[in-house]
Amino acid sequence: MISKLLVVAGAGSYPRLVIEGAKRAGVETVDVLAVKGSCARATRKAADHVVAFAAGECDKAAVWAGQMGYDGAILAGQVSPLSLFRGKFDDVVKSWLAAMPVKNAHTIFGKLVAEFERCGTKVLPASSYMDDSLPGVGALTRRDLTDAERDDVRRGIQVAADVGRHDVGQTVLVKSGMVLAVEAFEGTNAAIRRAGKLSKGAVLFKAAREGHDWRFDIPVVGLKTLKTMKKAGVTALAFQAGRLILLDRKKVVAYANRKGIALVGVDSGLSPAPTRP
Repeated sequence: MISKLLVVAGAGSYPRLVIEGAKRAGVETVDVLAVKGSCARATRKAADHVVAFAAGECDKAAVWAGQMGYDGAILAGQVSPLSLFRGKFDDVVKSWLAAMPVKNAHTIFGKLVAEFERCGTKVLPASSYMDDSLPGVGALTRRDLTDAERDDVRRGIQVAADVGRHDVGQTVLVKSGMVLAVEAFEGTNAAIRRAGKLSKGAVLFKAAREGHDWRFDIPVVGLKTLKTMKKAGVTALAFQAGRLILLDRKKVVAYANRKGIALVGVDSGLSPAPTRP
C-alpha cells in the first residue's frame, strides 16, 4: 500500500488529477514537488504539502525526496522542452546532459527516474490513479471516423510504430495518405500547427511505443490539444485504447462534439497502462 505519495508536478491539470485520484484510492498523504514556473495553483492547493525546485535542480530534488521517505513518486505534467536549452542547471545536471550521446524523452527522463530511485524513492507509473482518464476502444464523440479518416489512421499507426523505435515522438498527422508532420522535441501542439500550415483536414494519431516505460512521457491529450487541432483544421484524433491519458474528459468530449472533431480509441493489441502501483 502507498500511504505517502510524492507528485513531481509540471504544468497543466494532470498533476491535480493524479492527486485527486490517489486520495480517492485511499492514499493518506499526497505531497507535491512543484517545478518552479510550471506547477499550477490548483495543483498546489490540492496537495497536502508543497515544496518547489527549479527544473535544473533535479539532483537536489531527488536527494530531498529520498530523505523524506516517500512510498513512491509520480511524474506528472508538462515541462517546456525549451527549458533544456534555456534553463539554468546545477553542475550535476550539466554533467548528466553532457554524458548523454542521445537526448530524448527516454534518455532524459530515464536518467531522472534512475536518480530518484538511487536516492531511495521508487517512481511509479505515470498512469497510476488515472482510471477515469484512460479511454478504451471506440468513439468517445457522437461522430466516428469517416472511411477516409480511418485510412489515414491506419497510415498513422504504421508511421508512429516506426518513429517510436527511435524515441522521436508520439504524434503523427496524416492527410490523404501523406504524412504532414511527425512530432519531434517541440511537442504535440507545435506538430499540429506545422501540419495545419500545409493542409486542412488532417487526422492525428498519438501512440506510446511498444515497450514504453510508463513511469514517464505517457501520451497525454487535453483541451488545449483539441483547441490547437481546431485552429489547424485537424478533423480527428485517434489513439491507442487504454494507453493515453485524456485530461478533463467531459470537457474535451463536449468541445469535440461542438466542433465536429472525432475522438476514437483503437485496439493496438498492446497492454494497457497500469492504474495501480
